[in-house]
Amino acid sequence: MTLRLADYKTEVHNDWCPGCGDFGIINAIQMALAELQIQRDKSVVFSGIGCSGKTAHFININGMHVPHGRLLTYAQGAKIANPKLTVIGTAGDGDGLGIGAGHFVAAGRRNVDMTYMIYDNGVYGLTKGQASPTLKLGEQTKSLSNPNPNYDVNPIGLAIASGFTFVARSYSYSIKHLVKTIVRAIKHKGLALIQILQPCPTYNDINTRDWYAGSDNIDETTKKPIPRLYDLQETGYDPIVHYNSTADLDEKLTQALVKSLEWGDKIPIGIFYKNEIISTFGKRIRDIVPNYLENPPAIQTISTKDGKPTTDISEILSSLKV
Repeated sequence: MTLRLADYKTEVHNDWCPGCGDFGIINAIQMALAELQIQRDKSVVFSGIGCSGKTAHFININGMHVPHGRLLTYAQGAKIANPKLTVIGTAGDGDGLGIGAGHFVAAGRRNVDMTYMIYDNGVYGLTKGQASPTLKLGEQTKSLSNPNPNYDVNPIGLAIASGFTFVARSYSYSIKHLVKTIVRAIKHKGLALIQILQPCPTYNDINTRDWYAGSDNIDETTKKPIPRLYDLQETGYDPIVHYNSTADLDEKLTQALVKSLEWGDKIPIGIFYKNEIISTFGKRIRDIVPNYLENPPAIQTISTKDGKPTTDISEILSSLKV
């Protein structure tokens, strides 16, 4: 049966602030799922705490609202337990890169086949606009009594350094670009990150929709704004690691890290880095447990109908005696 876009929508009331970039992100996720015809009973979205945490309520697939900063642990566990699932994680910049930063780095080592999206507006929107880990040093949004005293986290650079094998950036008001990026991330075999830039119309009065559109950056000849965002792929930038060689890998890593530092009048979006040569965590498990894909933990019988365990672990327990 062909699924329509409407099939991925829920009737849960959405109370995000008018103008919030989250609306565009939700629409883009739903459009990507419809384009890929992702089966709703074979997919799951995890969302954390913050404005982005409501995502699971608005997408009509399996969903779970998880503790602050712990999204990746739940999402990776679901994928490892049932490798046939399409797994999507959605977190805010505070959730994912503040309290969740340790899990972010650890996830890169595993390369579990899933997609992780970070909604990035530079502030903690749900708790009244404190500076998030991505707000630049010295910037003072309307809710801050003093300029931000902390240096910002670079999500793209951190993901590349941690081992994510697909690293991209998009923008919540560029729906076509965002849908295309989400589709590519879900299709990627490995751990994919999408940093999604978005305005917070309530608390971030610096990185506004007009700012991204270049309202303060006027072309002297045409007298028109020069948009800050540009698509890497339209410049001929190649993010793909094509060969299993140290030279090719070093070249792609270096160019991606250099591009991740570009910010200001020109901000790149698109795919920074893509590597499908590195094995996924599922393949690494299969190398140890050959029938893992055919008999994953999620479908194994662990007890009888009356609750008695089907596995005898007495020998293991005996071996632990001292």
